[in-house]
Amino acid sequence: MPELPEVETIAQGLAKRVTGDVVESVWLGQKKEPLKSPAEEIAATLERSRIAAVRRMGKHIVFDLEKNGVAQTRLSGKNRKGHKSSGKAATPAASERSWAAGSAPLKAQWIVHLGMTGRLQICAPDWEIEKHTHAIVKLASGRELRFVDPRRFGRLSVATGADFDAGGVEPLEIDTDQFIERFRGRKTPIKSALLNQALLRGVGNIYADESLFRAGIRPRRRAATIAREKLNKLLVAIKEVLREAIALGGSSISDYVGADGEEGFFQLQHRVYGREGEPCLVCQTSIKRVVIAGRSSHYCPKCQK
Repeated sequence: MPELPEVETIAQGLAKRVTGDVVESVWLGQKKEPLKSPAEEIAATLERSRIAAVRRMGKHIVFDLEKNGVAQTRLSGKNRKGHKSSGKAATPAASERSWAAGSAPLKAQWIVHLGMTGRLQICAPDWEIEKHTHAIVKLASGRELRFVDPRRFGRLSVATGADFDAGGVEPLEIDTDQFIERFRGRKTPIKSALLNQALLRGVGNIYADESLFRAGIRPRRRAATIAREKLNKLLVAIKEVLREAIALGGSSISDYVGADGEEGFFQLQHRVYGREGEPCLVCQTSIKRVVIAGRSSHYCPKCQK
């Protein structure tokens, strides 16, 4: 499953390419699993909306949308698969001018969770549609934004009236006192606590393992037994690992690629994750793997206590 660095990489790539574009029409597939909001609500929220920004919140990609109270861009005909739309394709400049001429914009958000295998692709309309495509968003620029997810663990939803809240706190924004308050008294293994999205959002298996290694803490260690200084060291490690991974485009494990189709490179920097039986890069002790709450955890038995 893509974690914070991968989702951040995708959000940054999308922001550069679709911010300011206008949604002309939306096609949604017949599979119900990807739709966390009703199909009609998703289509109505997206169509004729301007993409004001694209950002990450936890493991979610959030498209900030703006729409005038009165529809400005008229469409006509049908898009592929027979989905009716309501206007004629306009150039981005014409669409922007028409959109800007209306009343104060109504604001909403389109939220995408990639699940395990979800991808957002920016495509030309004549590109072949992949088998597991669940959404096609036609843009005024003439491009299409497609959501493809073979395993259907990804989710599409919209929020209107109130801002979407992914829960938890952003690990790159939390301060030391907040972090210690959230983790110090917990009786669960520290690895399980780090994966709890209600506490810290965006950190997953890979980056929890890598952060615990750098902090010298075993994943089975009960959070309540970890001293304040060690927790502070862990927070420093988490931020360090996440920033390094973002700079390298995330970790390309399984089929992850960024918004431009490029793989990430942080997997080349993994010190423990996925290295079971290999020598520790610090002390040469064999890396071990244990299962904690159904998740694999990798650690060095000598460097981590």
